Amino acid sequence: MAENRASTNEETYREGVPCWVDAQLPDVEAGKRFYGELFGWTFQEAYGSAVWALLDGDRVAALAPKTDGRMPTVWTVSFATPDAGALARRITAAGGRTITDPYRLGDLGIAALAADPQGAVFGLWQPGTHRGFGRRRAPDTFVWAELYTRDTAAANAFYGDLFHDALFGSGAAPDFGRADVTEVFPAEMPPHFVAHFGATDLDDALGAVQRLGGRVQAPPFTTSYGTVAVVTDNQGASFALLQR
Repeated sequence: MAENRASTNEETYREGVPCWVDAQLPDVEAGKRFYGELFGWTFQEAYGSAVWALLDGDRVAALAPKTDGRMPTVWTVSFATPDAGALARRITAAGGRTITDPYRLGDLGIAALAADPQGAVFGLWQPGTHRGFGRRRAPDTFVWAELYTRDTAAANAFYGDLFHDALFGSGAAPDFGRADVTEVFPAEMPPHFVAHFGATDLDDALGAVQRLGGRVQAPPFTTSYGTVAVVTDNQGASFALLQR
C-alpha cells in the first residue's frame, strides 16, 4: 500500500455528512484516463487495487476495480459516522438493510454499505487516518448528493431521523437533497444516489464527457442548488455535473 498521506485540508465530518465518493469500475486505468482528462485529477496508489484521485494533492475521490462482474458500475456516496456498527443497526431498525457489514480498511477507517427502505444504496465511513474529502464544494470536486426516490416524504423521514443534526442541526449546511425519481429519470428507474461534481462551464464539461466516450443521460436542468446535467462515464457509471 502506498503512503497513507492524508490531505492537509481534510475536515472532521459530523455524522450524516457526505464525506467521500468512490467509483467501482471494470477498468480502473480507463477510469483514470477519463476522469484525469475531465477533472484534471491525478492518481496515487491507495488500498488494494484502488487509487486515490487527487486535485492539487488533495484527495477528492477513489476509483476501485469491481470485484465481481455482476456488480453495478457506479459512484457510491458515503456518509460520515463515528460508529459504523451502531449506525448500521439504526439503519436496520428504521427499515433499511446492511449490504456489507462494517469492515476495516487497514488504518484508513471502517466502511460499510447499506440501503434505505426503498433500496437506494449508500456507504458509511468511520474515519481512521482517512477522514474524507481533502477538498469539496469546488470545481472538479464533490459538491452535492441527490437521492432520486419514489417517495420523497418517506426518504425525508428516514434520513431526517437518521442524520438529523447534519441535515437540520445548528450550523448545518447539507450537501444532500431528495427528489422524485421521475423528475429526471424514467419511472422504472430504481431509487439511487447521484454524486455531483462542480463544473465551471457546464457546456464545456458536457462536451468533454462526450469527447472522452461518455454520454449525456439528462441534459441541463435548473434546480434550487444550481444547474445540473446527469451523465455517464465511458464505462457506464452515472454522475452529475453541477454549475452554480
